[in-house]
Order: sequence, then structure tokens, then C-alpha cells
Amino acid sequence: MLVEVCANSLESALNAEKAGADRIELCSELAVGGITPSYGLLQKVKENVSIPVHVLIRPRSGDFTFSDDEFEIVEKDIALCRDLGFEGIVSGVLYEDLRLDINRTSKLKEAAGPMKFTFHRAFDWIVEPFKALEELEDMGVDYILSSGQQKSALEGLAFLETLHQKTTSCKIMPGSGIRPDNIVQFADIGFGAVHLSAVKFTRTLREIPKVSMNSPSFLKDGEIGISDLETIRKVVDSVK
Repeated sequence: MLVEVCANSLESALNAEKAGADRIELCSELAVGGITPSYGLLQKVKENVSIPVHVLIRPRSGDFTFSDDEFEIVEKDIALCRDLGFEGIVSGVLYEDLRLDINRTSKLKEAAGPMKFTFHRAFDWIVEPFKALEELEDMGVDYILSSGQQKSALEGLAFLETLHQKTTSCKIMPGSGIRPDNIVQFADIGFGAVHLSAVKFTRTLREIPKVSMNSPSFLKDGEIGISDLETIRKVVDSVK
């Protein structure tokens, strides 16, 4: 069984390699489901990690529908990963009604070229998952990362097993809540790969700051935050 570690930093990636992981999914901001890592992080990981690295390509948090400009950003990030020599990418696009966007996902698969392609956990939102599975296999996707459309892969295990039985070419890769005390259940079913972050928090400050930099109100799955034109205009007009 291939063990993939979702690494959110250079240190996490190095720990994954030292611990014997087979592969890394590199991303930033695990709290929002991951976004594309910075150019600096990409370079450092490429310079210091020898096991295969697949890069999450997601331009922002929120949903998995993208404007034309956002889609162009995604394509440029994929091209960058190809140029840097990464082994794979992790991405995918949905429509607003949570169906698979075949056209745009196919374009990303084509842009990836020889790199492996994993369709990420947007799969857990898809309203017609078995149809999407067939469509993703038709376009040559290598892996589908999924929690079985539940909060954790353990809760979604029965659905994941059904997906696993229906696949003919791509691998179903369970992810979310994979731990040492439950990994055997996934191995026994015969999954070819699993995905985990194995995160433990380390305190870095002696004292907790009085003002938090986290904004829970910004964490929305069905909405994205955009700087509002009229609000900015009013502020500018007030002082100019």
C-alpha cells in the first residue's frame, strides 16, 4: 500500500520522507482543505526531498468552481510544477450544481502532461459520484482522493469500498482521519494507496496573543470572500 502524506511545510515534507512515506502531497493551509503552495516552498521541497511529490493546485479556499482568471492561474501553476520537475498534481473542477466539470478538469489533466493526476476531495461534494468516477477514468485520472463523502474516511468506508470495486484504471485513495489505529481496515480491503496529514500542533509562542489573526467567519464552503468594489469606492471617496 502506498502511503501519501499531506505536507503543509518543508519540515512536514522532510518528516514524511524520514518516516518512510512513499509520496507527499504538498499544499498550504490545511485548515481550509489546502491551497497551492508558494513558489518558495515548491523550490525548497524540490531541493531537499527525494521521494515523489504531488502538488495541490487550488488557487483559493471555498468551493471548486473557478472564474476564467482563476482557471488561468491554475493552468500557470500546473505549468510551473511541470517546469520544476514535480511528479504529479492534485486538482479538479466542479460546476455550481456540484457535478464534475468534465471540460475544465480534462484541460487540467492535459496540462499536467506526463505528471500523475489526482482528483482531489472535491469528489466528496459530487452529486453523481459513480458517473463522475466513469468520467474521470475515461480522461485518464490516476487517483481519486476521497473520504467516501463523509467527514472521515472511516465513516465513509463502505462507500469507498464500493468505489474501489467499481474502478478499472484509477486508484481510490482514502483520506481524512487515517491514523495508526485504523489503517489496517483500509489495508484489509485492498486499497492501493492512503492519504493522511498526521499533524500534531507544536506551540511556538510563549504567550497567546490577545488579538487572533484567525477569522472563522471567512471559512465558508459555498461562498468566497472578494474585496467589494462599492465598499472600497466609498472609503476612497471619503478621504480623497
